[in-house]
Formats: sequence, structure tokens, C-alpha cells
Amino acid sequence: MTSRRTPAELQDGSGEARRHVRSPEQWAAALWSSGVPQRAFAVAVVVGTVLNLINQGDAVLHGGLSWPKAILTYLVPFAVSTHGALSTRRSAS
Repeated sequence: MTSRRTPAELQDGSGEARRHVRSPEQWAAALWSSGVPQRAFAVAVVVGTVLNLINQGDAVLHGGLSWPKAILTYLVPFAVSTHGALSTRRSAS
């Protein structure tokens, strides 16, 4: 009977499962290295501002801005940028 291989095993061809889960210390080190937070912050400021103006432009100009929506509009690009940087770093190693 043949054993089923995971996509990770098939991708690297080693036949041994690669470990995908890292320790919290490893994630923290990857998160704070090589300017990841700085780049993610810059992306969040630019993309979040554009999205807020598109989605809540009238509310910004005439009052009635929804602060929870505004905050989330900045947090989402920050999270996506951070995830992309960490995923790229993980696939490169």
C-alpha cells in the first residue's frame, strides 16, 4: 500500500514532511527583521488612505466618519503586507 504524500512533500521531493509551524520566537524574529513592519506600515498608510477616501470620502468631508471602519481600513493592508513578506521569506528558505 502506498502512503499519501502531502503537497509539501511532493513539492520538495524529499519524501519527508517539512515543518510548517514555527515557534512564536521564530515568527517574532521574522516579523521584526529586515524592515517588515516599516514596509507594512508604509503600505498601510498609502493603501488605507486611498481606500478610506474611496469608501468614506463624503463622511470625511461632511462629518460622520466611522472610526471602526477607518481603523480596519488601515489594519487590513498592514496585515496583508506583513503576511506577504513572511510568506515570501518562508518560501525562499
